[in-house]
Amino acid sequence: GISKLKGFNLTYDILIYPKQLPASIELVRRFPEQHFVLDHIAKPLIKDQTMEPWTKQIRELAQAPNVSCKVSGMITEASHTEWKPTDIKPYLDVIFEAFDEDRVMFGSDWPVCLLAGSYQQVHDLTANYVAGQSASVREKFFGGNAANFYGIW
Repeated sequence: GISKLKGFNLTYDILIYPKQLPASIELVRRFPEQHFVLDHIAKPLIKDQTMEPWTKQIRELAQAPNVSCKVSGMITEASHTEWKPTDIKPYLDVIFEAFDEDRVMFGSDWPVCLLAGSYQQVHDLTANYVAGQSASVREKFFGGNAANFYGIW
């Protein structure tokens, strides 16, 4: 299974819920040569503003250098009709602190994001968050890291 992916230059997307983070931590440690990307920041319980044990486990997962994180799917984990950027900021803070600038990438979660907002709202949410970062960090986040991770340039 997973041990064969590297030989074909294939990556592995980890699409999970928070309760599955411990198993994911074990998985990435078991296959240190395999490149993994965590999708949707592991779908934290944003609507409930539940930070733990998600925060601790994200930090533990991020210690594995073979794991990147796709920053997506957040507004659908918040209150679909009433979410605000301030609801999501604490989760972004954890992701950007845990993963270095070379291991975070933008994801729109389109068309699923349309359940809770527009593509523009999703883009603006993250663009406003990284606005204070350097041009290099923003370029990596909005394309460079994904291109490198998936080997498309």
